[in-house]
Amino acid sequence: MDVFADLIRGVRAHGSLFGSSMLTPPWSLHFADGAPLTLCTVLGGAGWIVPEHGVPVPLRDRDTVVVRGPEPFSFVDEVGTRADPVACGQHCAVPGQGGTRHRRGWHDTGDADVALIVGAYPARGEINGRLLEALPGVLRVDGGGTGDGVLDHLAEEVAIDRPGQQVVLDRLLDWMLVCTLREWFDRPDGRPPAWWAAQHDPVVGVALRRMHADPAAPWTVATLAGGAGVARATLAKRFAELMGEPPLTYLTRWRMTLAAELLVERASATIADIARTVGYSDPFGFSAAFKRVRGVNPSEFRRQATG
Repeated sequence: MDVFADLIRGVRAHGSLFGSSMLTPPWSLHFADGAPLTLCTVLGGAGWIVPEHGVPVPLRDRDTVVVRGPEPFSFVDEVGTRADPVACGQHCAVPGQGGTRHRRGWHDTGDADVALIVGAYPARGEINGRLLEALPGVLRVDGGGTGDGVLDHLAEEVAIDRPGQQVVLDRLLDWMLVCTLREWFDRPDGRPPAWWAAQHDPVVGVALRRMHADPAAPWTVATLAGGAGVARATLAKRFAELMGEPPLTYLTRWRMTLAAELLVERASATIADIARTVGYSDPFGFSAAFKRVRGVNPSEFRRQATG
């Protein structure tokens, strides 16, 4: 398990969260359902993504944009369009309300300038939150990259109705999201989060993968260094340089992230249960570590999160 795989797990398109809209200018689609992440890509045309607070971003043929919620945004034919906004979410307007058609797994074969494909993703909880923290409000990846092959499959699948179509579309959108984020993190002029760059390091990457594969294991700097085939001092120095903190400090923060999510997800689990799951045999030691990292004890965090 690598860091990116851990952070993006649970971020999945599902059912009505997929839509394909065929658009003829002028148009203005307003997305205000507050999805934590929304992926937008166009086939055969262009438009603009206009965040509620931010600079408009062009979206050309086969470009992909990922918008971080919950702030609303619009997709328009041009900045300052004369079109009246049409509210879109899990369901969009029918033709009689502005000429836009939108529903899951649906394709319009009529004349239109732009095919907009939208996937909205639930990305809640502590784990997904660490991924969202690494993203800007709007990020764009130009067409022509690794996502183009996925777009070809999307265009083919959305053009016809067949059994299991929605499942295929959902998984293709998941694939498209991963390709888009990979390209954005790897861009030459980019500033990816520390954990993204560190994954590629032959020493730190090994340590990170081991901690994420089994966070509850009794890791020490010595065992992590041994797995990477280096001395303890080498791992400690390299880890601090790339990640900005010592290995066991990172491990503790990650364990507390997992614990915070479990405290909300598993309402019937005791603090001792959660402690054992993330590698603490002593619930008091776990509670002390949780309060040191999160600022409140586990019981108070659970009350606040579920209140």
